[in-house]
Amino acid sequence: MTTTAATAAANTAEKRKALGRGLESLLPGGVRSAVNPPARPAAAPLPAPVAKAAPENAEGLHELALAVIERNPFQTRQRLDEAALEELAASIRASGVVQPIVVRPISGGRFQLIAGQRRWEASKRAGKSTVPALVREVSDQQAMEMTIVENLQRRDLATMEQARAFERLSRDFGMTQEQMAQRTGIDRTTVSNFIRLLKLPAEVQALVEEDKLSFGHAKVLLSLPTPDIMIKVAHKVAENELSVRALEELIFALEHPAEKIVKEQNVDPNVREAQMELERSLGVRVQIKDRNGRGRILIEYRSLEDFDRVVEVLSGKN
Repeated sequence: MTTTAATAAANTAEKRKALGRGLESLLPGGVRSAVNPPARPAAAPLPAPVAKAAPENAEGLHELALAVIERNPFQTRQRLDEAALEELAASIRASGVVQPIVVRPISGGRFQLIAGQRRWEASKRAGKSTVPALVREVSDQQAMEMTIVENLQRRDLATMEQARAFERLSRDFGMTQEQMAQRTGIDRTTVSNFIRLLKLPAEVQALVEEDKLSFGHAKVLLSLPTPDIMIKVAHKVAENELSVRALEELIFALEHPAEKIVKEQNVDPNVREAQMELERSLGVRVQIKDRNGRGRILIEYRSLEDFDRVVEVLSGKN
């Protein structure tokens, strides 16, 4: 290798190391220190192409054969944008994979994907035989956390995928909503609202997955008393492409008999707006009774879970 070629190779290796460190910024402090001890130097990249994988316990940056990398069992993203994937494959054909994927060693000299599903899929489409990879020794829980954090940071998860991801952290690893919030950088109330979406009827969840209903629509629908009403109203929203505000108005009309609506017609628009804002934040029905700047705020809840969530929000414990 000439001096110029050697210098170029060294620059490429250093560039990949730097990008790898950028990916690790997605990890919370505790996990990062556990999977990447500062005192441990990265192993040198293997020459490409590679017929076999790196040593089973060698952490650091390697050039791994795509054939020895297995799919991520913790992947919460179910859909990939085909057009975007083809664009990435074209870029990889032209310039290679700039940012390494993250894997962990498993039995038989094979590796399991943790982060970088799109790069892994696109590399196969681009006809590559190897891919740059950061090898990390991590537990199942750490692997799942890393997967979820990467997707959340890149906004790659759809609404219901996020809901199921948080629910899985709770079910499989016993994490509290507060711990999930700390790991992902998402506030506690939002985590709670995502998990609550799983209480929607399957038919309504399907409309959310098809992007016919937004996260905001789904939260408002949860205020309805029965699954049948949720389904009926959800289809009306989807068919008429109603906004979240229009949905709130529709539910208000459903929940107030005609004789009460007449009384509400004279409500100050600012009071009405404040009422709807409280309903969006708390996820329950709210009524504001105002008379010349004095009155009452009535908060309705339908379950102890609703009660606990409202108390947490109002007390600032989220």
